[in-house]
Amino acid sequence: MTVALVAGFMTLLDVSIVNVALPSIRADLGLTAGGLQWVLSGYALTFGLLLVPAGRFGDARGRRDVFIAGLVVFTLASAAAGLANGTLWLVVARLVQGAGAGLVSPQVSGLIQQLFEPRERGRPFGLLGATIGVSTAIGPLLGGLLIQLLGAEQGWRWIFFINVPIGVAAIVLGRKWIPGRSHEQRERQSLDPVGVALLGVGVLLVLLPLVQEREWHGPAKWLLLVAGLAVLTGFLAWERRFARRGGTPVVELGLFRRRSYGLGALIGFLYFAGFTTIFFIYTLYLQSGLRYSALAAGVAITPFAIGSAVAAAAGGRIVNRYGRPLVATGLALVAAGLIATVVALHFVPGHNAGWAAAIPLLVAGTGSGLVISPNQTLTLSEVPVRRAGSAGAVLQTGQRIGTALGIAVVGAIFFNRLAVTGGSWSLAFRTALLVTIGFVLVALAAAIADVLAARRHDRTADHHRDRETAGV
Repeated sequence: MTVALVAGFMTLLDVSIVNVALPSIRADLGLTAGGLQWVLSGYALTFGLLLVPAGRFGDARGRRDVFIAGLVVFTLASAAAGLANGTLWLVVARLVQGAGAGLVSPQVSGLIQQLFEPRERGRPFGLLGATIGVSTAIGPLLGGLLIQLLGAEQGWRWIFFINVPIGVAAIVLGRKWIPGRSHEQRERQSLDPVGVALLGVGVLLVLLPLVQEREWHGPAKWLLLVAGLAVLTGFLAWERRFARRGGTPVVELGLFRRRSYGLGALIGFLYFAGFTTIFFIYTLYLQSGLRYSALAAGVAITPFAIGSAVAAAAGGRIVNRYGRPLVATGLALVAAGLIATVVALHFVPGHNAGWAAAIPLLVAGTGSGLVISPNQTLTLSEVPVRRAGSAGAVLQTGQRIGTALGIAVVGAIFFNRLAVTGGSWSLAFRTALLVTIGFVLVALAAAIADVLAARRHDRTADHHRDRETAGV
């Protein structure tokens, strides 16, 4: 678990750590706005594309080998990114780095399913949730610290170089400690190459216009989204046909008929559409609007990271006792914390905004910790171990698409508001944050619907038991 969590932390950290380094990279390599966009979003694009195929391959051929292969790719690409001397080099390195992360990530949740009994999974999923929350929130702080210590020119390079020794250690220890293929995995299963290809093309067409929303002007880009949805519809038809013929599909569609999985995946999609946008727009507001340094911007986000880490670890321990109501409570706390952030910044809009938002962000981070790991535990609770990797990968793919959608929508509103108000960063940030709160509230509605459905199911089951008892 230590090796898996360190690798997971490293791959997820690289989603957010680059944000504060973008000005330094631009100054050093002379990147255009389009080049910077690809440095940021190219990683997320290949990451999201490989999640499901990698999860399926790990299920069928053994998770350890796929995990280590992904780490090798990620580590080499990190070294290449740190050595980049131009736009093309850095963008290609980031694309390959994202592919490595996409190979590693689904194996982590799959290994938890494989190595722990259902009643024991709350704690490791709690640690995974803490890893997700901390890696996302601590990225700007760590990136800012490296740039502060090593200077703008070398600091951004060490954002990538720092992965190399950690990656090498994880490869060696993973080979030693992570179990190899099980007996079931030695019996070769079909990998459903047609399904993998259709899903890959569909996800690519959906993600491209979202990650390039600010660079590709005009409405024509949204035709790719329509085409992507059409391809995904074809993918669903193929999967049903493939399963009827006795094959093992890349995505077991029957999982979505389980309320725990279907609603959990929806909550994850909606929550990540709001959750990750907080750091995107807050970092922009602090650095570009209030002229915070990279380190100061990172420090301002730290309360969210602290609350998230502590609550995620605790949430993993108590999720089996409280179930989905715990997730609903967490979402309510996130919404309350973000609303309090909007209020605080309304009254303290100037340079002290970072201090004014600290306590509200701590509350929101605490709520976030009660959402991510408990939701993942509950969503995967009824998934068979043989499908753990692909089921977890589908869940993460939804989160990646949600992230891209959230950044596209919230980013567009943020920059539009900034232009309309003549450069009022505070007003633009508060308006965009209201949209983020909207995503969280819709996720909360889905969680409440799940809680109510579970109670109705329990009442029906109790009624049937009472009738059977009376009949006896």
